[in-house]
Formats: sequence, C-alpha cells, structure tokens
Amino acid sequence: MTDSSPSRNATNETARDRRRITVIQKELFDPGRSRAARYAQLVVGRPGLRTLVKYELIVTLTSALPGALGLLLRSKLYPLLLGHVGRNVTFGANVVLRHPHKIRIGDNVVVDDACCLDAKGADNRGIDIGNGVFIGRGTILSCKNGDIVVDDHANIGFNCEIFSGSRVRLGKHALVAAYTYLVGGDHTFNRTDAPVLQQERVARGIEVDDNVWLGAHVVVADGVTIGRDAIVGAGAVVRDEVPPFAIAAGVPARIIRNRRSDPSR
Repeated sequence: MTDSSPSRNATNETARDRRRITVIQKELFDPGRSRAARYAQLVVGRPGLRTLVKYELIVTLTSALPGALGLLLRSKLYPLLLGHVGRNVTFGANVVLRHPHKIRIGDNVVVDDACCLDAKGADNRGIDIGNGVFIGRGTILSCKNGDIVVDDHANIGFNCEIFSGSRVRLGKHALVAAYTYLVGGDHTFNRTDAPVLQQERVARGIEVDDNVWLGAHVVVADGVTIGRDAIVGAGAVVRDEVPPFAIAAGVPARIIRNRRSDPSR
C-alpha cells in the first residue's frame, strides 16, 4: 500500500480535486439574497415561486405522515419532486429531500425513515440510486457539489453517511453496516495563520467496487479505492487502496489476508 497521508494528498491534487465544494455557511448567510431566496437555493435548488410552493405543499402534507397512508401518499407525490423514480419505491416518514430534481431512483428501492437525500450543488449531477437498493433509517447521502452513485442491490445500514465533494460510488451488491462514513472530501491544513475551516477544501472521490462488505463504524477517507469482493472489518479507518478480494482491518486499515488464498476455502 502507498502512503496517502493528508499532507501528501494535498500536494498531489489535480484540477478535478479542486472542484468547488459547497460551503454551507456562505450559502446560508449570503447578504445579497433574501431568506426565501436562500432557502429555495439550498433546499429546492430551482428558482420560481411555483416550484417552491409545490415542494412545500408535498413535504408539509406527507413527510411526517405515519402509517400506510403516509407511505402511499409519499409514493405518489414524491416522484413529482424527484428527477426520476422507478416502480415500487418506498419512502419512510421524515425523509428529507434537497435539490430533489437531481435525485434519480430505480425500481424496488426502500428509503427508510429519517433519511436525507441531499443532491445540493451548482453544477453537479447529484444522486443516482440503482434498482433493488435499501437505505437504512437515519442515513445521509450528502452532495456538496459532488455526485453519489449507489449501484444496483446495494444495502446501506442505518445511520450511515456518504459525503461527496467530487464523486463517490458504492458498487453493486455492496453491504454497508451501520454507522459507516464515506468521506468524499477533505480540508487542507497547510496554513497556520487561518483555521482549518477557512482553508481550501478538496475532493478526489471514493470508489467502492461491487460485492464489497464494510463492517460497522468503518471510515473510508477521500481518494480511496476498495476493490471488488473486498471486506473491511468493523471500526477500520481506510486511508489507502484495498485490493480486490482483500480483507482489511485496523486503524489505519491494513491488509490481513486475501480471500482467494484463504486455506479454509
């Protein structure tokens, strides 16, 4: 494995790494726009009173509605906000949608209670969710002018977060246990005359290939690739590439063996 410490990552950036990441504080408190305009830009992502009113009515009337009636109404009305929704898609209660026109969902998908699908960005594509995907309750898919791709039949446990300032992909049949965090962006910290919060933000993206299993509380850092059929043990912090079929564990994560050479197989 190669060294991918933050200082080295900061010096090896490409033009894509420097893609502008949305800074929420600036968007929230932009003095050049009214509160209503700032809200529409952050949440709805499209101008126009009619678009704002439609979003507010659908969300207000259906988001927190419990039981079968809530499930039915959200299945009928949320597609009016989203970029694309396939057949047999279930939205739990209190699902948050931001920039919903940039969210595309395939067939037979479950988005459980209290999830947040945030496709925010000025020039990004947003969020693409494939067929047969399950997203557990409390999970956040958060774009900061980046893109998120969740491929077919991926299963994401509860209270996970996928953050993207560039592009983060979760492959087909990936299994992600609870409290896992894919960190698709980072801060530089080269300067000592300014807080880290005020320094440049960079994003190289994350690639988690098909059939990968990430255990509970795993953290995957920006710039990491995890090869197909790999397994990452619970609590690991992944800062370097994990090859296909490898088993990695620890802080930082290290390769402990290859599944294809395991004598028990």
